[in-house]
This record gives sequence, C-alpha cells and structure tokens, in this order.
Amino acid sequence: MMKDLLDKIDSLQREINKYRPFDEPMLGQLKSYYRIGLTYSSNALEGNSLTETETKVVLEDGLTIGGKPLRDHLEALGHSQAYDFMFSLIKQNLFTEQDVLALHRMFYRQIDDKQAGCYRRQRVFISGSRYPVPDWPDIPKLMEEWLKQLPEQAKKLHLVEFAAQVHRDFVFIHPFIDGNGRVARLLTNLVLLQTGYLIAIIPPITRSEYISSLEKAHTDDTAFRRFIAERVLETQKDYLRLIK
Repeated sequence: MMKDLLDKIDSLQREINKYRPFDEPMLGQLKSYYRIGLTYSSNALEGNSLTETETKVVLEDGLTIGGKPLRDHLEALGHSQAYDFMFSLIKQNLFTEQDVLALHRMFYRQIDDKQAGCYRRQRVFISGSRYPVPDWPDIPKLMEEWLKQLPEQAKKLHLVEFAAQVHRDFVFIHPFIDGNGRVARLLTNLVLLQTGYLIAIIPPITRSEYISSLEKAHTDDTAFRRFIAERVLETQKDYLRLIK
C-alpha cells in the first residue's frame, strides 16, 4: 500500500519535472503562494488563531488584525522569516546543527529572544502523549547523534519516507522549549525541496490524524509515513493545477 502511494508520488513528480525549470516570475509566485499556506497551517496546528486570509494580510500588507493576540502576529512573521531561511538552504546537502538552531531563532526571536535558537534547559511534558521526551542535559548529545546518521538514512529510504523520519525523530528529541513542531515541519520540507520534491502542507483539519499517527510512531511509524506521503501527494496535485 505504501509502495503504491510512493509510486504515485514519483509519477506525479516526473510530470512536474516536465515543466521545469520555471522562469523567475513563476518561481516567485509559487514561493509566495506556499509561504502563506505553510505559515498559516503550521501555526494553526499549534493553536494560532489567524485565518489563512489574515495570515496573508499580516505577511503581505504588514497590517495587524484587530482582536487577535500579538503573539499570533509574531508567530506568522517569524515563520515567514524561517521559511525564507529554509529556502536559502535548498542547494546544500541536508542540514547542520547550526541550520536547525538558526531556523528556530528566526521563528522564535520576536517571541522570546533569550530562548530563540537555544536548546531548552528545563524538563517539558507533552500533553496528551504517553511518552516522555528526553531530559534537557541529554539534548546536545542526542542531536549530535541524530544529525550524524542522517546521510546514511537518506540513502536507505525513499526520500518522502526519509522526510517523515526526520520529522518524527526531531519531535521525539524535542530540543526546544517551544516551536518544535514548526521547526520539524520546516526541516521535513527542507529535505523534500533539496531532493526536488514538493513541500508537505498539513491542513489544520487533519490535526487529529497528524497527532495520532505521530503518537503511534513511537512504536510503529507506518501510519505517520503514510500521512506525510499523502500530504506530499496533495501538494503535487495542487501544484500541477497551478502551473497548467
């Protein structure tokens, strides 16, 4: 079943590749289009109250939305900056620890500058999860070990499955005090973009399935790998609709 899904993704990818390379105006439009979608969806998954239209107004018009919390605006602006940084890493191979810290710093510095781009130094608990996250003194070593084995994992797995595994492992380490899910989704999309695939946007309506499959991934990540693959497939369909 997973193989059929991946075969379908690869088939659509070959169709998308026929339209490449795009000219600069088209690339700019597509990047802007997905900036709004990814910023809105990733923040909404974490409880941000801005709608997709409001996110667009904040990012493109620089306006504030009456009645909406300041933090929600800062999260939109910070995610947009992290999105730009993610695109600056596309031509390199995978990512480094400094890249991970910089992504978090971009997203979080307007919210809490002291915690931005720094590993957490306190214990945290994930509400709704039966599985504890590592204690904070273990984080630097866990991150080092995880980053070291990424190249070998990338060689063994289909790249869409590898992207899902990047997401899973990063969230399980949970290195930051806040913003781990958003950085995980940026890293997932970074490795997809680096290998020529399209980003995976997770609509807020799928939040329950997303959280449930990620929780199950502690013992069996089949459902989570499929979930991420389905999100890539939906983006491909949307992408083809836009460019045709």
